[in-house]
Amino acid sequence: MLHMTDVDDDAWREIAAQWSIAPGVTYLNHGSFGPPPRPLLEAREVWLRRVAGNPMEYLTRGIEQDRYLGEARQSLASLVGCSSDDLAFVENSTVGMNIVANSFSLSPGDRVLATDHEYGAVLRLWEGVCAKAGAQLIVRSLSYPIENDEALVAQLFAECDERTKLLIVSHVTSPTAVVLPLERICAKARRRGIAVCVDGPHAIAMREVNLQSLDCDFYVASLHKWLCAPFGTGFLYVHPRRQDAIRPLVISWGRTPPGVAKSWRDEFFWLGTRDPTGYLCVPAAIEFLANVGWERFRERTHQLAKYAKDLIVELTGLPPFTPDDVQWYGSMIALPLPDGDAPSLQRELVRRYGIEIPIIPWQGRRFVRPSCHLYTKRQHLEQLRDALHELLAEKH
Repeated sequence: MLHMTDVDDDAWREIAAQWSIAPGVTYLNHGSFGPPPRPLLEAREVWLRRVAGNPMEYLTRGIEQDRYLGEARQSLASLVGCSSDDLAFVENSTVGMNIVANSFSLSPGDRVLATDHEYGAVLRLWEGVCAKAGAQLIVRSLSYPIENDEALVAQLFAECDERTKLLIVSHVTSPTAVVLPLERICAKARRRGIAVCVDGPHAIAMREVNLQSLDCDFYVASLHKWLCAPFGTGFLYVHPRRQDAIRPLVISWGRTPPGVAKSWRDEFFWLGTRDPTGYLCVPAAIEFLANVGWERFRERTHQLAKYAKDLIVELTGLPPFTPDDVQWYGSMIALPLPDGDAPSLQRELVRRYGIEIPIIPWQGRRFVRPSCHLYTKRQHLEQLRDALHELLAEKH
């Protein structure tokens, strides 16, 4: 059990005050929609005024010359450990994943591999892609509780064969909040000649990411979660070995600056009047957390998730999904609850207690998934524990 001093709120009071959570709301769902802190709201207001003051500069000349977005992309590339030439801004992970799905060539009989921990929309997308191509989506069940990464990787690749062309895998899973051993997974896939597309929206800022050393083929992410960039801000990473095959979802003018060689990214610059201000705020989001300290941020939010684990496990008596180790969970954790109706319990938490948190049905069970950021306080997690105690006693 954690001591209260391990998650002391006093040292974080000034930073927590940078968020304006609505009165009466206990917000424990940063993992779905991370509200931006005040400095990010102010940064976007500055960019909105700049764009409104001269749209031609920011929507035409700046894009043609890759000035403002290029600077933002370079800042992001430094954070995720790759060349800015290998990144394109997209609205979110969903758009990035659809671009990969639209571009990756599959033939009848080919296989795409995923796990049952993947985001439901991702599985739905690839089911349709595989059906259209005459390929097969293989969804591997990973047993729980998870015990070690070696067993997990062996289980994931157990049914791979020469027809397995692509692996879709989360860096941090959405329904179960598990940090998967991505380095080992990507290394094994490379040895077998299997391309890897990583769904990474929960990993950016929560984990250290180095795409160059990871050597995956594609990585898609949303930046509105742990990084706290504005909503509608994400990226697509494509390894150079895959860039020639990438096709956009929307055809517009494209963009190749004078005197610059054509790039796979050209088709993702000029998409009409897409609002660029969210992307232009990415350096400010990076600066905000860098000023806090990356490891300090990760340690604080992990300790809060650990405190949530101790509280909920003590309440329910149900063991957690993963070992109690930062290797397996970071700033959020999924904790099993007694059987019952997940949507009803989530509605009652909001209606009666003002607690915004997902109750996730998964594989015939239900989980509560508290996710913590720098505005999260110990008392918020205690409020969750107390509310669950009352609702579960009422058989919700």
